[in-house]
Amino acid sequence: MNYGNIKYYDIANGEGVRTSLFVSGCTHHCKNCFNPETWDFRYGKPFTKQVEDEIIKSLKPDYINGLTLLGGEPMEKANQRALLPFLKRVRESCPQKTIWCYSGYLFDSELLNESRARCEVTDQMLSLIDILVDGEFKEEQKDITLRFKGSANQRIIDVQKSLKEGKVVLSPFNEKRK
Repeated sequence: MNYGNIKYYDIANGEGVRTSLFVSGCTHHCKNCFNPETWDFRYGKPFTKQVEDEIIKSLKPDYINGLTLLGGEPMEKANQRALLPFLKRVRESCPQKTIWCYSGYLFDSELLNESRARCEVTDQMLSLIDILVDGEFKEEQKDITLRFKGSANQRIIDVQKSLKEGKVVLSPFNEKRK
């Protein structure tokens, strides 16, 4: 897997101060995507153990709330397979940190059910993610008053509660900025 960028001290992509990993590779190709260069799976630099180590080190300070995965598309099959061992390391090294993930794939219809996004590691990936912002960015539903998402169709899902209850449980972050 390649990655396009890593943002340390990011305050735009999830609650609090975070480290954000922008993976490469996306098949959605949303109109007016903010990061179209990351559609190419070969874009950027290789995601190595050294890069993983640097990210984990960046998560250690108390003032860092957690890790955010975005891209590109973290839930493309190839990216899931590469990210799963890394997320296990993050959970082991930094169990108190939250993991957010942005995906154009829909949680209930595409990640939990048979689809082009599901593979042998999808359930394990989801078991490690706290918050999932799902749904493709839709230019015609763009709304800058929304927190942590770009268009009104997107949902901010509490993944662990959703898995436990067997239905989509939205996070309080779905509310508009006040």
